[in-house]
Amino acid sequence: MLKLGIVGLPNVGKSTLFNALTAARADAANYPFCTVEPNVGMVEVPDSRLTVLSERVQPQRTVPAAVQFVDIAGLVKGASEGEGLGNQFLANIRETDAIVHVIRCFDDPDVVHVMGEVDPIRDREVIILELVLADLAVVEKRLERVRKSARGGDKEARGELSLVERVHEALSAGRAARSVRLGPNEDRLLRSFNLLTSKPILYLANVSESDLPAGENDCVSSLRRAVEQSGEQAEVIPISSKIESELAELPIDERMDFLASLGLEEPGLHRLIQAGYRLLGLQTFFTAGEKEVRAWTVAVGARAPQAAGEIHSDFERGFIRAETVAWDDFVRVGSTRAARDQGLMRSEGKEYVVQDGDILLFRFNV
Repeated sequence: MLKLGIVGLPNVGKSTLFNALTAARADAANYPFCTVEPNVGMVEVPDSRLTVLSERVQPQRTVPAAVQFVDIAGLVKGASEGEGLGNQFLANIRETDAIVHVIRCFDDPDVVHVMGEVDPIRDREVIILELVLADLAVVEKRLERVRKSARGGDKEARGELSLVERVHEALSAGRAARSVRLGPNEDRLLRSFNLLTSKPILYLANVSESDLPAGENDCVSSLRRAVEQSGEQAEVIPISSKIESELAELPIDERMDFLASLGLEEPGLHRLIQAGYRLLGLQTFFTAGEKEVRAWTVAVGARAPQAAGEIHSDFERGFIRAETVAWDDFVRVGSTRAARDQGLMRSEGKEYVVQDGDILLFRFNV
């Protein structure tokens, strides 16, 4: 399951957006620190292929893939030194896969900005610095512990020391942990630190309703330039929390007409999830049977046993083979039996690289 942590300054539209995306109805009000406890919401991954597949198979139930959103209190300048409330909740997003940084790119005299004027570049830098300082506190403790163990002859600590020192140097200079050049086998080690600034990041530019169809205004353009100049490989996605809120209140069958009236083709939620999948190199495979048709998330490049492990660790441990058919072939012929009869279903072994849209049936023995 994809897990995304939402961060940002107070009053940038974080919780309003969270409510709209997850229909969790977290509190949202026009004052700082409204979100006191972290909000967690689950969202279905939109995928028209799952709907078509379910129509063909007619299972007892259909289960889409899911994304978990975690929204914490707004961060302010000085959060790492105890200002505001946000810093104490950063631990709640250390287990997420990526960070979604919501940045205000709209003017509204009725919605105060905690730092005065709307300035996306300043806001981005404030949040980055607070995340860096939060990570620095974690790494300093780890560095002290690793150095002590390394001096005592611990071989594992000696192997870790170089990475911890380089990460500490980067954070001390105000740079994100993900900027550190990694050696062989260090990527997994860095991930084990659960540092906020080692996670990939997406920027959500919260724009006004009138700016969304074009997807651009001066604030968004400035933010894009700042991200590009920083060298970050990060997308900037314009979204309107106001539109998403209005959309969430409508019956499902009226939503597309509402979007079309605004010159939009899809909700911001869809674009956000798609960007999250691109950012983390994820794809979807399906399982299909009379009891259940289900979508699963797996990394691009994953082999069949890894995909089996997404369902259950026993499937991966006892993997024998995977019977697979491409989604479009299955839909064209209409059933697993027809796919077998027409030679469209293949038997693949442990080295098979799963493709986006594969329909898989795993054979295993435990």
